[in-house]
Amino acid sequence: MSRPFRSFQPREPLHRRNGKIRAREVRVLDAAKRPLGVMTLDAALRMAREQDLDLVEIAAAAIPPVCRIVDYGKFMYEEAKAGKGSQNTQSANKVKELQLSPTIDPHDFQTKLNHAIEFLCDDMKVRLKLRFKGRQKAHKEFGFEVVNRFVKEAGAYGRADSPPKMLGDRDLNVVLSPLPRKQRGKSPRQVAEPEMPPASASPPTQPGPGPI
Repeated sequence: MSRPFRSFQPREPLHRRNGKIRAREVRVLDAAKRPLGVMTLDAALRMAREQDLDLVEIAAAAIPPVCRIVDYGKFMYEEAKAGKGSQNTQSANKVKELQLSPTIDPHDFQTKLNHAIEFLCDDMKVRLKLRFKGRQKAHKEFGFEVVNRFVKEAGAYGRADSPPKMLGDRDLNVVLSPLPRKQRGKSPRQVAEPEMPPASASPPTQPGPGPI
């Protein structure tokens, strides 16, 4: 049974450049993004060639379309760098919440601390929330002690936006923001496992005495 024929259209480039630009008239920016005015496409292409650069369409939907005279390789590098910065900003806007308690056991404390460090190393904020229940409300100092110790032990990776504070009668909150990467401790996931020393070669077997 024959398969139906499907035609594949060539993918449209993200940014048209040079001879692939379709507009007859364009608004031009130079390499430093300074406006050069509106001109015919031929005039813009000629100006780009004279500088040994490319004419790159950066706003196709504008009227007239906006083009920039720039080295295409440099332009794509700037675009990739801006995209990565945008992703980092999105990560920084994410907030992960961890629940603590005034009577948290050491193992659970360490587990949650490890999670917080991973989130901070991923450029995410961490909200610590400790809820007092029943008689715990009469001894809030224990909850403050837990939260302050948590903040201190995560200090190589993030700092508190403000001191821990009560929200209402039973919720103690604090938000940790990641330190700049150059000031931040090394991510535990990046710490290489120690290499095992090579096994020492066993001494050669000595031949036994021959027959008497």
